[in-house]
Amino acid sequence: MAATGTGRVAVRQQYMERAIPEFVGIPAPAVSCWTTAHADVHRANLTEPLRLLDREGWGMAPEGFDATTLNAYSLLQPDTAARVRAAFPVLGSPAGLAAEATLCAQLLQTVARGDNLVLEGPLRNWAEELRRR
Repeated sequence: MAATGTGRVAVRQQYMERAIPEFVGIPAPAVSCWTTAHADVHRANLTEPLRLLDREGWGMAPEGFDATTLNAYSLLQPDTAARVRAAFPVLGSPAGLAAEATLCAQLLQTVARGDNLVLEGPLRNWAEELRRR
């Protein structure tokens, strides 16, 4: 991994190389930019006024990882997911592919373990869309 800075890692290249082909069905995309990420951005970790909670998993991750996480946990609310995608142009872009494929793999892995089952259908649709890119 070419990441520098804090030394903290939220997403490991080795994980991506193993999990993305297994759960998404594509080779692990190249990471064009590693950035610092909270790595668990979803509604339960956001407050108003805006604050991020639950920071223990932060570290280096592919560009767009936090936006991808927020989008993934919004998949059951298509209007919200569309707003997230519109707000973060990295989603759907070549630069965001590594983050999207990684998070899709992570969540499909949790489904395989019996967690996040309500997201299974949207996640499988997302994986199919990622395979078409």
